[in-house]
Amino acid sequence: MIVKVNLPINGYEIIIERGVLSNAGAELNLNRKVMIVTDDGVPEKYSDILGEQCLSSSKFVLKHGEESKNLDNFAAIEKALLENGFSRKDCVVALGGGVVGDLAGFAASCFMRGIDFYNIPTTVLSQVDSSVGGKTAVDFNGVKNIVGTFYQPKKVLIDPDVLDTLSDRQKANGLVEAIKMAATFDANLFEEFEKAEKFEDLDIEYVIGKAIQTKANVVEKDEKEADLRKVLNFGHTLGHGVEAALQDTDRALLHGECVGMGMTVMCDEDVKERIVKILNMLKIAPVYSFNYDEALEAVTHDKKLNGKTISAVYVSKIGTYEMRDMTPAELGERLKKLLA
Repeated sequence: MIVKVNLPINGYEIIIERGVLSNAGAELNLNRKVMIVTDDGVPEKYSDILGEQCLSSSKFVLKHGEESKNLDNFAAIEKALLENGFSRKDCVVALGGGVVGDLAGFAASCFMRGIDFYNIPTTVLSQVDSSVGGKTAVDFNGVKNIVGTFYQPKKVLIDPDVLDTLSDRQKANGLVEAIKMAATFDANLFEEFEKAEKFEDLDIEYVIGKAIQTKANVVEKDEKEADLRKVLNFGHTLGHGVEAALQDTDRALLHGECVGMGMTVMCDEDVKERIVKILNMLKIAPVYSFNYDEALEAVTHDKKLNGKTISAVYVSKIGTYEMRDMTPAELGERLKKLLA
């Protein structure tokens, strides 16, 4: 399957195909210096397969986890590119999850004011969401994704075979982003989730393809998140707050798990019941224990803060959405409903 992201400038293709990692050399221009950015949670055999298809490859391995998405690692990648003699004709390939893609894309966008960037996401979360749309960023001063650029990849390769090494929890974590897109744009896809009695009942390839097509359609209409693309933040405003409050604890949750909770209090009650049913099927808790004050502090530092209100996505009917301006106090009341 090929999904085309048709943009006025820098449009690209997303190739969804089993085994495409082993055929990356035919899909990407690797006949040059290639910096493979990955992390220590990605099986080494994947970067070996990719490296063998490059004219000349270097590898930069991050420590797995959100804490690696920082300016220090950004600078370290820039230094590695410089020390290995990379030029404007060379490229960076992200091979990993969302952290790897965000950081590698940001580094590529800044080195020599921008060199080619390819993305090969290896998690469900990055395949259905962060690999599409050109958002690159690092976390800074406790705020997620606050420093970054919009920088589109030259091409994205999605190989469902690489998901075989993931745990069910990691797969479920990524599927939440597909639920988010279904809840706001695609009632039929949402119903596919509802039909599943257990995780194994889902057709992962179908879900990935539908979610990517939905996001591509949104990005085509709003590349820089001026309007429509904001809808993709459904569940994120409060979810990011919970995630931030837990990130330095031994009870940290995955991104999708937090977004799942965030969706349940930004919708009508009947919609909430349907979302919670799917989260239960995926074994994701709709409430959790976290430090409320820390979570609210993260929410009020949201990038979507506009004066005294935050623009948040609300769903009153599956397949539709509306934007609501809410005060921190109003969001705080909804945040309380997520406390176990």
